[in-house]
Amino acid sequence: MDLVLKGRGTRITERIREITQHKLAPLPRLEPRLIRVEIEIIKDRIDHHQARRLEATAQIPRKIFRARANGPNVETALDEIVDRLERQIRDHHGRKRTRRVAGANRLQSPTPSPGAEAEE
Repeated sequence: MDLVLKGRGTRITERIREITQHKLAPLPRLEPRLIRVEIEIIKDRIDHHQARRLEATAQIPRKIFRARANGPNVETALDEIVDRLERQIRDHHGRKRTRRVAGANRLQSPTPSPGAEAEE
């Protein structure tokens, strides 16, 4: 999994990079096909207070998961991001499983053998 961190109005320190890698560690276990996770950290001013807004994008083949979160610091917003991405990945797996199981339970019409019509 490739991890890309971008900062808008803030610097990406080594500490932020380590925290992000640690908190995103469960995602590849949930989705082994995870190619890339991109997180953008944006510095905002909300009512004269400093806040951080995080926008995340996780890519697997043929699917993109997106999440946004706000928080007073990067760690709090990152926890929300990870929770939202995990939920989306779990829901995606549930939908895929439901489709597979529904297709497996579908009964097919019996096809008559060619000799069966001639006997009647």
